[in-house]
Amino acid sequence: MYVKNDHTIDYRIHSGHVGGRWVKDQEVDLVMLTRGVYKVSWNEPTGTSVVVNIIPGERVLHGVIFFPDWVKTHGERTVLFQNDHLDQMHAHRDAGPTYPLYVVPEFAKITLFENAGQDNDEIISVAPGDLPSGWSDRTN
Repeated sequence: MYVKNDHTIDYRIHSGHVGGRWVKDQEVDLVMLTRGVYKVSWNEPTGTSVVVNIIPGERVLHGVIFFPDWVKTHGERTVLFQNDHLDQMHAHRDAGPTYPLYVVPEFAKITLFENAGQDNDEIISVAPGDLPSGWSDRTN
């Protein structure tokens, strides 16, 4: 996840139910809950809602993903560069079914945390599978 500015993120999903999915310019609500603890939340064109609590000083985050039923059943439909398929994502969302929601809470270790500047379109610029070998092992 790259926090692009105070209201937008870019991100890639490397594994799991929708591993291979990537998104640029996702509008989010970003707040500091208290010193050193942040929350980023958003609703995707797929109908999926996400809430991520980030604690950089501890190099940990906790997220909860609320997948609509159609994404649980057909997650492969979302494994693409979403920005090129917004109409398709809206059509899948509208066709549903939405319920029941599939709730996925999980912790993750922050393996890379650095200031890459604001609005840098080069940070998330390729699909997860197109990253250089060993990239995900980088730690700073």
